[in-house]
Amino acid sequence: MRRAAREDTGRFLLEGVRPAYDAVARAESDPGAVTDLFVTESVADRERDLLIRSRAAGIRTALVTEKAIASLTDTVHPQGLVLVCRQPPAELPPHPRLVAVLVDVADPGNAGTVIRTADAAGADAVLLVGASVDPFNPKSVRASMGSLFHLPVLRERAPGIDGAGFDLLRRAGLALVVADGGGETELGPATDDLLAGPTAWVFGSEAHGVPTEVAAAADHRVRVPIRGRAESLNLATAAAVCLYASVRAQEMTAGGTQAVNAVGPPR
Repeated sequence: MRRAAREDTGRFLLEGVRPAYDAVARAESDPGAVTDLFVTESVADRERDLLIRSRAAGIRTALVTEKAIASLTDTVHPQGLVLVCRQPPAELPPHPRLVAVLVDVADPGNAGTVIRTADAAGADAVLLVGASVDPFNPKSVRASMGSLFHLPVLRERAPGIDGAGFDLLRRAGLALVVADGGGETELGPATDDLLAGPTAWVFGSEAHGVPTEVAAAADHRVRVPIRGRAESLNLATAAAVCLYASVRAQEMTAGGTQAVNAVGPPR
């Protein structure tokens, strides 16, 4: 449960039945991805298939008391099941098209939800930069709902635009697009062409936004339109809007290319 221990061991705790199925599925194809499963008797009776699959995947399983489970989680009402997992390897895949970047995002719930949203949008990776929270923090893990096993989650502690994380994105051919309430361009039809190419969306904390030097050095600064009287959007909500705007723009471009190819060159 402590960050130092997670970093020393390369392991983390995952709580809950739904994400446990994702973890066990990973272990079935990647032996050692999950080492231990602790479960109460009532949950074991209800989730027999999960235990059978876990044992077949080489995961050590143990029936434990409610009190023991409570010592492995910081939730008020534990779900009766905790796994010890190996932190998945994280590398930027070749030719990425869409990446979500979190800069100095300290709230674990927001970080986990953005990871889950990026997974749902089909993003290629998530990168946490600077003083951002550990994505394997128990609260972040719960909020990600198993998505930590579905896409690479990279970390780069060096702050600023000159850090290795941003350099990695630029070398991969991604345009850095900052989500900024004061951005010069409003998200919408006018940004379709901009977002049709490989894009790394950069998000900052809700309290402070993206650091000034990062925003100034980005390729584009785009604001999400606010039509009502709300002052702003929650970080995870803004990330969902932006990531799916990229999905739409890229799919429109791909569809147009396919249509042209189907018709063939003009005679």
